[in-house]
Amino acid sequence: MPDAPRGALIVWAEDSEAPAHPPVRRGRRPARQDHPFAVSAEVLAAITASAGTPGTAVLSIPSQGSGPSPSAELRRIREQSQVTESVVKRLWEVPTLALDAQSALVYLLEADEAGFDGEGRIAGSDLRALRALAGFAVDLAGRGRVLPAVREAGEGRAQAMWSAVVTGADAVWLRGTATGLPGSFSAACPADVDRGSAVMSSLAAATDALVDAAVRARLVPRPRRRAVASFRSALTGRDPYFPATSGALATLDEALADWQREVTQVGAVRACFRLVEPLGAAEAGEVAREVAVGEKAGAWRVDFAMQSTDEPSLVVDAGQVWKARGALRALARHVADPQETLLGELGRAVRLYPAIEDALRTARPSSLTLDAEGAHGFLSEAAPILLAAGFGVLLPGWWTNPAMRLGAKLSVSTPSQPGSAEARAVIGREGLVDFRWDLAVGEHALTEREVADLVEAQQPLVRVRGQWMYVDADRLAKARAFLARRSHGSGRMSVGAVLATLGALEDGPGGLQVVDVEAQGWIADLLSGEVDHRIAPMTAPEDFKGELRPYQERGLAWLSFLESVGLGGVLADDMGLGKTVQLLALMCGEPPAQGSPTLLVCPMSLVGNWQREAARFAPGLRVHVHHGAERPRGKAFYAVVAESDLVVTTYGLVIRDLESLRGMSWRRVVLDEAQAVKNAASRAAVAVRSLPSARRFAVTGTPVENRLGDLWSLMVFANPGLLGAPKSFKERFATPIERHGDAEAATRLRSLTQPFVLRRLKTDTSIITDLPAKIEMEVVCSLTREQASLYEAVVADMMDRIESTDGIERRGLVLSTMTKLKQVCNHPAQFLKDGSRVAGRSGKLARVEETLEEVFASGEKALLFTQYAEFGDLLRTHLGARFGREVAYLHGGLGKGQRDDLVARFQDPAGAGPSLFVLSLKAGGTGLTLTAANHVIHVDRWWNPAVEDQATDRAFRIGQTRSVQVRKLVCAGTLEEKIALMLKDKRGLAASVVGTGEGWLTELSTSALRELFTLDAGSVVD
Repeated sequence: MPDAPRGALIVWAEDSEAPAHPPVRRGRRPARQDHPFAVSAEVLAAITASAGTPGTAVLSIPSQGSGPSPSAELRRIREQSQVTESVVKRLWEVPTLALDAQSALVYLLEADEAGFDGEGRIAGSDLRALRALAGFAVDLAGRGRVLPAVREAGEGRAQAMWSAVVTGADAVWLRGTATGLPGSFSAACPADVDRGSAVMSSLAAATDALVDAAVRARLVPRPRRRAVASFRSALTGRDPYFPATSGALATLDEALADWQREVTQVGAVRACFRLVEPLGAAEAGEVAREVAVGEKAGAWRVDFAMQSTDEPSLVVDAGQVWKARGALRALARHVADPQETLLGELGRAVRLYPAIEDALRTARPSSLTLDAEGAHGFLSEAAPILLAAGFGVLLPGWWTNPAMRLGAKLSVSTPSQPGSAEARAVIGREGLVDFRWDLAVGEHALTEREVADLVEAQQPLVRVRGQWMYVDADRLAKARAFLARRSHGSGRMSVGAVLATLGALEDGPGGLQVVDVEAQGWIADLLSGEVDHRIAPMTAPEDFKGELRPYQERGLAWLSFLESVGLGGVLADDMGLGKTVQLLALMCGEPPAQGSPTLLVCPMSLVGNWQREAARFAPGLRVHVHHGAERPRGKAFYAVVAESDLVVTTYGLVIRDLESLRGMSWRRVVLDEAQAVKNAASRAAVAVRSLPSARRFAVTGTPVENRLGDLWSLMVFANPGLLGAPKSFKERFATPIERHGDAEAATRLRSLTQPFVLRRLKTDTSIITDLPAKIEMEVVCSLTREQASLYEAVVADMMDRIESTDGIERRGLVLSTMTKLKQVCNHPAQFLKDGSRVAGRSGKLARVEETLEEVFASGEKALLFTQYAEFGDLLRTHLGARFGREVAYLHGGLGKGQRDDLVARFQDPAGAGPSLFVLSLKAGGTGLTLTAANHVIHVDRWWNPAVEDQATDRAFRIGQTRSVQVRKLVCAGTLEEKIALMLKDKRGLAASVVGTGEGWLTELSTSALRELFTLDAGSVVD
């Protein structure tokens, strides 16, 4: 946009009520079209409340059919769970509004945190990312991580600006943000430009622009004088431009470049400052429980040293540097002039920490002596500045250890004496437990004398029991308040209050921070976060028709324990570890529901799977599937549910039938594939949270520990209120952890959530011995209605022809029928060969997509085998667009060099290659080593175990260090499921021909073939 100011934020928006497709035109489609549901620049100005510059932009947007694909946020509003056409990228022109940096900063900071503004407007994922960037820029400005810069602006003018100094943890955060940006962020990037480089460059420019705006908002402009004075004035005012001759500009630029280099340059070695505390009481032979302060505690010292920048553990004291003759090799590098280097570094540091000047008056400065006040000043003020400037700083461990702070210790115990977690007293979050508060340092409660000495000392640095600690004035004041209300330090509190205290969502008495929680009884098992290991495993109940592995028995005990104390949880076991059977075992151990069944909500593609798994493992459960146009409503619904133990429905129906579902008192509500409600503000998430039930479980196979927004959404369903309101959660946890890598906040969050999240990985040492090296699963998928119609049409046509033929012609027709039916089971587009859309038409494809979502979320790789080359090509194209990543495809048409290149890139130890490898069964089923994958999916079946095993062994072979999960997909009620059952049971003719492929089926009688081919009733879910 040529008219947009440099560093501007370009905004565009979608209208959910506008037509999804442009008007139909005759002739060839133009290279670019007007976006049909983009809002006008006038509307954008109203949304942003900014007088920006209107314009247009041409964006490369994924498209389907004749229109652009809506954003993920808009799809959720329209209740589109998937795209409905094959996806290709096309150019669309959208109206835009350009906001200058100052306006952009205000808009981004004032945007609603949850992405909803109460006016029906929703922020896109890229705008939410930029909102985080704006907060990052303000944070940089507040910490002084900025430098002045100058840029030529043409016509005898220059632009004064502030640029960000992004190093260390800040650089890590910025790189992580760039990696996680959605594809829409680079939609305006030309096709011939590397996206990764363009995104990083744009993000750096945006950071500088927002930092510049943030600094200007803090500064007051001064009158302009000469070039340098004008430059200073331009740095503090809204107008960054000032008059400057080319000579003055060159001088300014050179001086600023020197400054920039001095701050950001990193040499082979650097000066390092180590704070050495006085001898502790134990070393001096004093009373260990004494509180020592001031001169009584001794002198502090800052030692100077040289430190390797590559290996910070290599440190050489200044004394050794002064003794060195010639080069110094002790830092694993050749330092030619160590003394001069150290002096130069100390000279650079003195501007940041003037106290060093006293030491520099000596010929060979090696240390600086400080009193307690000076030591506190070094810790709280000088050390952060020196560290940010690139110097090494070594501080005592207690300074950064949150446990070594004065605070309140909470001791809790169950009011009764159950003795262990097996006690099954249902108390819930409002149940009461005994408590006592003590003043403490970490886990150590202080005596009355020690508390009195601390309050009397009035010093920030004190030594307690031989250990130094920091006590600021605020904590001392709170300690006095604590002593004043000491009589109220015990009693009873709710479990919910204990949990809130554990997560530091609530302060201790007197406003003191809680530094430790000590528990006894069953609540100790809960707070440990290791309930599944602390309590006895539960064997499967008699009604459960199956065998649980040891880790599943521990999972069953965990589920049962949480329910017994009235709490919910998130079962987040790695995919393939049997979350479904653990929940079914839990239900089997209960008496009949008697009008209060379990409600299970899942994606539509899994409804049939829950039906079948319940029939297999828990045949005694009365299961009702609430789905379809003929589903009962009103009184009929309540009557059916009253006679059920398990009701299975979908997320879409929870929204549509919410009033009916809220009219029931559910024994428990379970969300399967709960990542479907990771957006806490979505209609589905709001709906499931409103369902009445005291017991709630969210089930997901995707990792939740590193996605704090997703974690909050799941926990607010399972245990409402546990993590606080969205705003406080962001302030206490999300921002400190995601933006600053705050280890203390991460520890607090882990302590708070660990009791309620059970996630076992296939690589966990606690379960790896429970697992076979290869886990084989038959995954039964449902046909879509379109697939079912095509399937029945093929059967009707081919059976008429088979009945009227015999001999070789009959055998050919049988094999042809099988091929057609298997193609229909795969996808209608494969059978019809009409190039029609792919998404949303196949139950198998939906299951493949759900599986791959979990595979990719876990950072793992998969092999996808099909016996049909044309279907492999269709899968490669669709899945590549669906997941926005490269999909490798190996088929018989590739030469040896191409095959070798694909295999080498997939096996790349650095993980740079594709995460998904589609292979033709004939071309890729033998002779390859693909151990980078630990998931194998057979999309269609060869019915020859030897051939399938050979294909599986591409991943399951020497060099594989992980358990391999093998999924064999079949469609319910079709010949695929029936042949699988025949081979499994080895009945009839199949008993003698296992391993010979499909030829034996041609010998079946016509009546047997009709039974084999005919689609079973009830096999279609949607």
